[in-house]
Amino acid sequence: MKQRGHFVFLSLILAQAAHSIEEYVTRLFEVFAPARFVSSLISHDLARGFLVFNAALVTFGLWCWAVPVRSGWHAARGLVWFWAILELGNGVGHSAVALSRGGYFPGVVTAPLLLLFAGWLMILQARDSFDGASTSSSADE
Repeated sequence: MKQRGHFVFLSLILAQAAHSIEEYVTRLFEVFAPARFVSSLISHDLARGFLVFNAALVTFGLWCWAVPVRSGWHAARGLVWFWAILELGNGVGHSAVALSRGGYFPGVVTAPLLLLFAGWLMILQARDSFDGASTSSSADE
């Protein structure tokens, strides 16, 4: 992955951090059953469970950027795709719920950042795959 991809991936993780803060402040865990369930697995105090889960998620994302992605590990490509798909779904989900409710839903303000960076990252990943396939087939001829 090239430098631009590293920057976009880090931006996606930082967007997730901002998204997690918005969700925490607006208490997503009180209005969205899956968030309530995951939070309750960690703590009886839903706010604490939500905070711990999201802190772990963002920490994992930062580790993915700092170690496998920046070091060029073979697994980095799969991790980048995992994050891009996860965050695209996250952004679409929040936007869809807000639209269906006709108003604000916790996390919808930062959802466009997730969509932007996840989409951009997918384009860069697809372009790298295409460039790699072109280079490989040229070298084989």
